[in-house]
Amino acid sequence: PSMTQSNTKKDEEKQNSKGKNSKNKEKEKTAASANDREITEDFDITKDQSKDVKDQGEKHGDYTLPGISLLNDSGKKKVKLANKSELLEETLNSFGVEAKVINVNHGPTITRYEIQPATGVKVSKIVNLSDDIALALAARDVRIEAPIPGKAAVGIEVPHGNDITVSFRDVIVSEEFQKAEDKLTLALGKGIDGDTAVFNLAKMPHLLVAGATGSGKSVCINTLISSILYRATPEEVKLLLVDPKKVELNIYQGLPHLITPVVTDPKKAANVLKLVVEEMENRYDLFSETGSRGIESYNKQVDDPEDKMPYIVVIIDELSDLMMVAANEVEDNICRLAQMSRAAGIHLIIATQRPSVDVITGLIKANIPSRISFAVSSATDSRTILDMGGAEKLLGKGDMLFAPVGMQKPQRIQGAFLTDQEISEITSFVKNQATAEYKIEKDDIKEVELSIDDEQDELYEEAVKLVVKYRASISMLQRRLHIGHSRAARLIDTMEEDGIVGPYAGSKPREVLVKEDDLEAILNGEYENQEAETEDQKS
Repeated sequence: PSMTQSNTKKDEEKQNSKGKNSKNKEKEKTAASANDREITEDFDITKDQSKDVKDQGEKHGDYTLPGISLLNDSGKKKVKLANKSELLEETLNSFGVEAKVINVNHGPTITRYEIQPATGVKVSKIVNLSDDIALALAARDVRIEAPIPGKAAVGIEVPHGNDITVSFRDVIVSEEFQKAEDKLTLALGKGIDGDTAVFNLAKMPHLLVAGATGSGKSVCINTLISSILYRATPEEVKLLLVDPKKVELNIYQGLPHLITPVVTDPKKAANVLKLVVEEMENRYDLFSETGSRGIESYNKQVDDPEDKMPYIVVIIDELSDLMMVAANEVEDNICRLAQMSRAAGIHLIIATQRPSVDVITGLIKANIPSRISFAVSSATDSRTILDMGGAEKLLGKGDMLFAPVGMQKPQRIQGAFLTDQEISEITSFVKNQATAEYKIEKDDIKEVELSIDDEQDELYEEAVKLVVKYRASISMLQRRLHIGHSRAARLIDTMEEDGIVGPYAGSKPREVLVKEDDLEAILNGEYENQEAETEDQKS
């Protein structure tokens, strides 16, 4: 019996080993078939490079534009990328979605598969499978565009993991940038299909840029400024840079293109915008006198090159800092410029890392139709900037959604990268050719003055006195003035806008910025003005 037991054990072990071997072979076959379904394809980032690019820039009289010799070569140009079309089709079929991949586009960071669903398949069903597709393709994040504008297909955008850095040089040497004649042609990067993405700011005519920290927003601003320096002389385009952070745009200090030194004080920024509004009004008066319809027709009528009117590009690096200091003045001036300044040749580029409704207000959004969104933290932030979700699925490091005016759905672009050394080389080259001749000196810009608005709440003055005397507390105003929470909160918000109290500080009380003596001086000054008006009326 012991012999028979040992024989049966040996037989069982043999069968188990055979079973394991067969399972291993099946796994190997499955892995091999998965690899077979991944076809590698070539991707070349230099496919649209112009052949007529010279190392030295074009000469305009005594001024020479920067050349491409100042820029670094990105290095990696051609890579092999996996095509997972068959695997994608099988994944969709496993969830009961019959679809076929009809086209594949490779970009610097993502691959877009264009799939055509079978008749009767709902597009919403494909959209809801984004997480399952990401799992099957082992992708970081998957964004689905349903449908692709102008095509009977759904776009599934998958990161390919073999990221190619799009250098500023790659965009500058492209056919699109080299052939463009407009002075405000700006370089963005490379699109999903690898084609260069450039746009004319004059047609936008203003741009709103948003993105979380580390998403590539500041690099994009540097790219846009450098694009202007590569295309326009100081006589053709003037820049007004507002940098409340004091470090982002400081490298451009002393450029001959600047109409004023880089503005770093948020209190002065509101008045700088007011001066730009006055310049816009002066230009329209001039157009009216000469019978011109805009800056282009005016410049054609002018014979003397020195009398030609330059474009003005206003770049604000962080809008939220300005809105905290003087929200009403900043919003009013931005809206006036956005509504009227296009024909006067004045254009706005406004950036913020806080795309919330208290920073990007409804009025600002309505008047600035062109938007760029980098990676944001939530779908709510994405809807605030783009009016739709999608930006929360972006990968960061220059991955953006570009929604120019008139385009129903945003275009996905990998932004061009510009190093600090390259920016330093470009600015040094420009500064060595011409000195800055400021139209507005730094001392001419006044800070926003603290004042009490006549149209405020009738209890506003009394509320201000209570806050300055005691503390900035909503509950205290409710008790003392016998008002509701909403009205008390509005009074505190108005005081913040007028610079009387500081910003919201969580559980801590807001800081009171005005002393009691200073407040009395402001109120007395206002009463004196009112008394003078009444005396004039009596006389």
